[in-house]
Amino acid sequence: MEILWFLIALGLLASALVPVIRRRRDSLRLVPPHHPDAADPENYGFVRQEQLDVRVPGPDQDLMDALGHVQRTAQWQAASQLLAGTPREGELRWQRVQAFAGAAALELVQNPGTGAAWLKAWRLDAPKDAGGAQVHAELLVQQAWRSSGGVGSDDHRIILEEARTACAQAALLAPGDPVPYIVELAVARGLGYSEAEFDALWAKVMDRAPEHMGAHLAALNYWCEKWHGSREQAYAFAHAAAARAPKGSLLAALPLFAVYEHLPEISMVQSFFRSEVVTRAVEGALYAVHGARPDDPMLAHVRHLLVFFLVRGERWAEAMEQLRHVDGCVGAVPWSLQPDPAEAYAVFRALAVAGYEANGGTPATLRGYPG
Repeated sequence: MEILWFLIALGLLASALVPVIRRRRDSLRLVPPHHPDAADPENYGFVRQEQLDVRVPGPDQDLMDALGHVQRTAQWQAASQLLAGTPREGELRWQRVQAFAGAAALELVQNPGTGAAWLKAWRLDAPKDAGGAQVHAELLVQQAWRSSGGVGSDDHRIILEEARTACAQAALLAPGDPVPYIVELAVARGLGYSEAEFDALWAKVMDRAPEHMGAHLAALNYWCEKWHGSREQAYAFAHAAAARAPKGSLLAALPLFAVYEHLPEISMVQSFFRSEVVTRAVEGALYAVHGARPDDPMLAHVRHLLVFFLVRGERWAEAMEQLRHVDGCVGAVPWSLQPDPAEAYAVFRALAVAGYEANGGTPATLRGYPG
């Protein structure tokens, strides 16, 4: 349990102490701020913790421009136009639907009753707009998971039932679009669809987007031990998807997500992160990353999870290689599951920098370093 408690302690202290980890070969320990031996991520051109963007996993300037416009003006047309111009079968449309819904959900938390006026207007002014219907369905899903009653409560189920209806309506507006069915995968998990019901839903997704990484991640959750499957079922699902993945597909990284989803069920000792099961999954993810298109919208998701496992496995140089690609945006698992995603990411980043420098690394030796 040593590494687990060490990281928990670092997480609690991160806002005050990151980056203040002393570099000593074969060991890392906290030192006071501004200590001459403190590892400083800013030396590598990394973004300061308070400037990290927790909304998205990687840069999407068109999304940020559209979102900023609708939030400033309360006019929905820019969001509608962006989604209408985004290919429906690809990962990017799904990510943008999630981002718009997430922004609306946050507005409603901050301003109950008056927030997300742009989305309300969108649904009223253009009830047959497929993009608006999808964002609304995803908003309901996000609200269900954040409901005050918690998972399994009456409020949770009521909102998910409403989301299921919204998914069906969205599907009617765009018959060939996989997004409404991908949104429903989260509904299926929350409402406890039977395996037969889930398989029927999954078939609809596969008919429309058989290589959709985001859909596979959503389905993986259903098969996990903490929901409606088992570790064996989740691993089988992930390995089957990886085995049939075409060249250049990030589906080869799916087993790493399956391992992550089952971390609470295994011993969190340091040796585990160098075990055969983790090593195979990490190598599969690295292989997928190396072969993927640089503009694949899911690439940042895989890199972020690799940072988590590579740091835990003390593979410092490889962790730094992933960090230089994703730094700046942290809206991805595992950080997005934490109360403060930026802080959680910053802790691992500081550990990576400290470990890298403790083993002789410097900004000059990091490939692609901007300085």
